[in-house]
Amino acid sequence: MTGQRVVRDGRVRDVASVHCVLLRSGLRTRLFFRDRASVANIALWLPTFSAQPRSISSASARVRRVSALPTEDRHRRPPGGSEDLPHRANPRATIAEMTDQDRPAPSRARRIPLLAGILPIRRRALGTDVLAGVTLAALAVPEVLGYAKIAGMPPVTGLYTMLVPVVLFALFGASRHLVVGADSATAAILAAGLATLAVPASAAYVRLAGTAALLVGAMLLLARLIRLGFLANFLSRTVLVGFLTGVGIQVAAGQLPDMLGVDAGGGQTVPKLINLVRALGQTNAAAALVSAAVVVVVVGVRLVAKKVPGGLIAVIGAIVVSELVDLSAHGVAVLGSVPQGIPHVTLPAFDLHDMSALLGTAVSMFVVILAQSSATSRAYAARYEETVDEDADLVGLGTANVAAAFTGTFVVNGSPTKTQIVDGAGGRSQIAPLAAGVIAVVVLVFLTGPLGALPLAALAAVVFLIGVDLIDIAGMRRIFRVRRAEFVVALLTAAAVVFTGVEQGVVLAIIVSVVDHLRHSYRPHSGVLVKSPAGHWQPEPVTPGRRTTEGMIVYRFGSSLYFANAMRLGTDVATLLTDGRTVTWFCLDCAAVGDVDYTSAGVLSTVAKRLGTHGTRLVLSGVLPEVRTQLDRYGLTRTIGADSYFDTAGAALDAFDNRKA
Repeated sequence: MTGQRVVRDGRVRDVASVHCVLLRSGLRTRLFFRDRASVANIALWLPTFSAQPRSISSASARVRRVSALPTEDRHRRPPGGSEDLPHRANPRATIAEMTDQDRPAPSRARRIPLLAGILPIRRRALGTDVLAGVTLAALAVPEVLGYAKIAGMPPVTGLYTMLVPVVLFALFGASRHLVVGADSATAAILAAGLATLAVPASAAYVRLAGTAALLVGAMLLLARLIRLGFLANFLSRTVLVGFLTGVGIQVAAGQLPDMLGVDAGGGQTVPKLINLVRALGQTNAAAALVSAAVVVVVVGVRLVAKKVPGGLIAVIGAIVVSELVDLSAHGVAVLGSVPQGIPHVTLPAFDLHDMSALLGTAVSMFVVILAQSSATSRAYAARYEETVDEDADLVGLGTANVAAAFTGTFVVNGSPTKTQIVDGAGGRSQIAPLAAGVIAVVVLVFLTGPLGALPLAALAAVVFLIGVDLIDIAGMRRIFRVRRAEFVVALLTAAAVVFTGVEQGVVLAIIVSVVDHLRHSYRPHSGVLVKSPAGHWQPEPVTPGRRTTEGMIVYRFGSSLYFANAMRLGTDVATLLTDGRTVTWFCLDCAAVGDVDYTSAGVLSTVAKRLGTHGTRLVLSGVLPEVRTQLDRYGLTRTIGADSYFDTAGAALDAFDNRKA
């Protein structure tokens, strides 16, 4: 492309320089140029970069719009300015001039993008993605065996989570970075929900796990249809830290009996620990030594080289020692026979009684998947300046869980740990987890024999370390340092998981998140606006007699008005007027008000009438158009008059001063 030039509006553009700008702005990660004409055409659409510093981001949006057009339209020169995009039905119509007939109907491919996490394939990055997949497999194979154990499933089903579910997420999902697979949080919820319904690892248990996955998949797809993705925001970061910490404590404590080779009954964490202490005299020395060796190897490798798969080394070592020494003869339980080959189609339980019994468990997993997957995909999209299509990710997660239901495995989730593994290894697309899936197939076809000699104590030690990793001490410390009240919320959530169970912990986490939100919005940061010596607005506390200027109060309410906080508005107004000094205008600044419900509209009307009885006029500033529509509908505009609205608090103050003049 060097030397090729295009002319637009009398200005010459060098195509090579345009291509460099695209590379610097990150567009290369989203576009695949087939030929020189494509780049030359893009040059026609780009504004002059030297004249407009913010043109890279705006150019990104324009290029995406151009690249979405049909090929023949994409290469047609625009008739006018940069905004006059061509279209097959009316090539000379601008965006503003297009009628509903001119506008292209959204296609099915647009609503459900396919392979968005893979395409475009960058040949230079292909090798890195494959190597990242190998790294993921090395770390994930022992990990998913542990997750299967947490879920109460046969260990081999953990490998199944790396197969069809991953393929379907790559097909229907949009995130290039989110890795879908078995997850400790959802595995723990599943185990708690199935504990009283079937014997762990039995055929009935596997079918019920499939039913739970099917319900979760259906909920995720339904959430996409009726746009419930916003529910992910109802688990705050604070609550999520506390929840995962509680899950980590529960998971780690639950593995101690197997690590010591003893039987400790009890469904909940505390009774299980009490029974473990009573059974310490029956500890199997060989099992304890195996567990200790695995912990030492994994932790030691992490300290020396974090990217080396310590878990895989420990598992392979434990299998070798088990074969050489015959650990089963020394009372150490081993994994036993592992089914060979890829999973067959397995039907979940369709009994209505089973489905109703699992509904609460499925809802808990659904909420955790929404929150965890959404937070992870957003974080990595922000890191690489990519857009997030949560609707497409919901479809990918939903179909992945439906696939899990029919392939004999359990619920899958967007995994932060696996995503970080791939990202740290340089993976930048869904090719990495697909490559890991290929390695999982190799293990299932050729290596299930040696896998049967794996000591359960070694597997328990791997799971124990997974649980310890989930305990976010650093996160709890940060919350404690900067926000004591939210630390209490995180601590209560963790305690609920440990003492009452994971499902109850999820419910409490949601309730606590909502209550925490209501606590903030119930006591908004409101105040009286006054001008600083430099002429800038600054808030002052609401105290009797506080004024913006003589005869006028500009009062800013700090959040949306709804039934729970509306009375605080009335209380603040009364406080400001208690000194008896005359107030001619009371300006309610609504810059922070995004919604006014029916109850608060009634309070506003009452405040307006009460002010009127004291000879004070109520005016409003900074009202959003949507809020203005609400106030018109509630009848408040008729009460205060259409001339009582001002664009800004400054405009209201100027009008007040002009009135006096």
